[in-house]
Amino acid sequence: MFVTVFLLLVALCSQMGNGDGGEGAQRPGHVSVIIVGGTGDLAKKYLWQGFFELYINRVSGGNTFSFYGGGLSPAEKATPVLFEILKAVSCSKDVSPERCALLKEQFLRLSQYRQLKTQEDYQDLAKHIKKQLQEEGMTEAGRLFYLSVPAFTYADIAEKINSSCRSANGAWLKVVLEKPFGHDFRSAQVLASQLGSSLKDEEMYRIDHYLGKQVVSNILPFRIKNRKFLDPIWNKHHIERVEVVLKETLDVKGRIPFYDQYGVIRDVMQNHLTEVMMMLTIKLPMNVSSREEVLQNKLQIFSSLLPLGKNQAVIGQYRAYKTEVQQELNKTKDHVSLTPTFAAVLAHIDEARYEGVPILLISGKMLDERVGYARVLFKSDIFCLQNHNSVHCKPKQIVFYFGHGSLKDPAILVSKNLFKPAVTENEWKEVTEHPDVSVLGLPISDYYVQTPIEQREAYAQLISHIFAGRKNNFISTENLLASWALWTPLLSSLASSFPRIYPGGADNGGLLDILLKGKDISYNSRAVIISPDQMGGSSTNGFQVMQGKFRSADMVSAWAEELVERLAADIQEAAEAAVREEGVFHLALSGGSTPLALFHRLSQHHFSFPWRRTHVWMVDERCVPLTELESNFRSLHDHLLQHVRIPYYNIHPMPVQLNQRLCVEEDGGALMYERELGKSVNDTSFHFVMLGVGYDGHTASLFPGGKANELNESLVVLTESPVKPHQRMSLTFGAINRARRVAFLVMGKGKHELITQLSRVKDNPDKWPITAVKPVKGRLVWYIDYDALIG
Repeated sequence: MFVTVFLLLVALCSQMGNGDGGEGAQRPGHVSVIIVGGTGDLAKKYLWQGFFELYINRVSGGNTFSFYGGGLSPAEKATPVLFEILKAVSCSKDVSPERCALLKEQFLRLSQYRQLKTQEDYQDLAKHIKKQLQEEGMTEAGRLFYLSVPAFTYADIAEKINSSCRSANGAWLKVVLEKPFGHDFRSAQVLASQLGSSLKDEEMYRIDHYLGKQVVSNILPFRIKNRKFLDPIWNKHHIERVEVVLKETLDVKGRIPFYDQYGVIRDVMQNHLTEVMMMLTIKLPMNVSSREEVLQNKLQIFSSLLPLGKNQAVIGQYRAYKTEVQQELNKTKDHVSLTPTFAAVLAHIDEARYEGVPILLISGKMLDERVGYARVLFKSDIFCLQNHNSVHCKPKQIVFYFGHGSLKDPAILVSKNLFKPAVTENEWKEVTEHPDVSVLGLPISDYYVQTPIEQREAYAQLISHIFAGRKNNFISTENLLASWALWTPLLSSLASSFPRIYPGGADNGGLLDILLKGKDISYNSRAVIISPDQMGGSSTNGFQVMQGKFRSADMVSAWAEELVERLAADIQEAAEAAVREEGVFHLALSGGSTPLALFHRLSQHHFSFPWRRTHVWMVDERCVPLTELESNFRSLHDHLLQHVRIPYYNIHPMPVQLNQRLCVEEDGGALMYERELGKSVNDTSFHFVMLGVGYDGHTASLFPGGKANELNESLVVLTESPVKPHQRMSLTFGAINRARRVAFLVMGKGKHELITQLSRVKDNPDKWPITAVKPVKGRLVWYIDYDALIG
């Protein structure tokens, strides 16, 4: 599917233009800058400052300017807000205070607010620009629209610009678009088509501000400048792994209406972190300034990335997020959002150069520190026998440090046991005096450190590129759709996955640590979760993540597929431990439809399971011939036993049919099974017993009000079921409670009411037989899927 989608998008996008707009950008004359959304948060924090810096740098370069803040509000309401924002712009240190004051005064005089809501508003803006040009005798160079508004408005605004606000005299037009560029592949494709009907490709600048960060924009130049050192080691034989990490300490309070629709993967991974990954892995271009060559090299990597599925990602959500969603979206207290605020994704590139090299993309809110970096960690080929502090025994790594964290400033760091890197002249400098800090396991003194000579904010950098018509650091349509083609299948597979809940900050501890196994990723530790009093929805914290306590016993919970995977893995772990210690594993399995998925998992995925040393016993059986479909053993045979290599003499069906009769007490079938169990199972203690739960609270074939519930001396008894077939044979609570480990598997929405009741009732085996399951020396674990837990 991925390859098909990729070829489709390349075919679609090859029909679009790829001009860079460079010539029109150098045209002298008047430039009108219009920020649509000019009083919004992004404009306030970054855009007006960036355009002020553009004005400072270009005011004497042959261009004149007008600046417009546009929005939906009337001018009389929004004008004071705009000018409060404009008063806060500042000059760099190399501009004298006197000159800065003059420039700010001019900038404010050239700025105004205009309501941009209707077609007529855009027509009025065009008339105003035309009138100003005529009155002042100016030639128009171009118009720059910056759309700092929700993405769903892009197509409409682009149509208004196209029909009402284009210059008639051949001046250039540039329209800047902020992410998100769609919600998935299909929506991005639709948006690209809609925009393409109003704007030429060379007129659109899709901005990813990460590409304006000085460290990110210097990754390719750094690789080219140091290729004589890097070429021999930039491959699978030397690279241990690649990490692209963006950690944030803040929550998303105030952004919930947007964030709850997008989550961390769409917000930063599909764009920012993916672009950094591209810079680290693409084939070096012959000309780093060639937008087309860099794009083709990116598309080559996109086409070589292995598909991302559920096994390539873990997700989390900080604890307070649920309450924030309820408050900002006006949801009830039982509302549960599955939007992840943390994700770790494992990617692999199917190319000879990077085969087997794990690429980790990690980002999250409410983490322990604010920091962003990309690290290339190299394999160590030196073993230090005694001097472990030798520089040769320390990690070999290159760190592209975006900023914040312990180092605070952007930097490129190369560990001294690799090589001394060359410096990009005129823009970067080597730093030899350092604060006493460590970066990713090494003291700063163990690195060669480069930093920008002058630090520039990313938006200011990109705004200058937009004006100059340099499109290298902007997202093309082909690039955008290739990225969505990679990420959309993963997003679809995670749509119903429950994120791990984490407390936030330092309290996260090791909760979000991850484990890599081949091409799969998982959390390193099992998570915390829920207490019985939260089951009814009365707790203010409400439903959380998925491992903890239920009825004072351990509980594991997940969506059905993951839950079955976990139970199967736990059974194999118990089997391997028993075989190691005792040479044999005794497993007792119940009937019914619930364990069928488990049987399938064990037979199709656990090829190393020690079946030859495993004895399989029945927890209960219906009193029907073992060959009939209603038989628990027939179901076990058809779905598990016939698919695995288990000796026939290790299989122990219950003897419900003796002397051509079914479950006649005089035939002694129950006693026969008990004797077989006593003879084969040490201390009649199963290693693992797997049970289900009936809607009436029965387990095995031990039903409410049954006399067998009181028989702890016997291990096997005949019982009566309230439904046909009535007669059953079952292990007793005495046999079950001797087990080393007992597992309850409960799945499906139909069991939600039962689980809610069980979370509240006291022990009452006569009414709720399941409450009599209390292993004497063993461990009880509940495996409950989200449907049963949440309903």
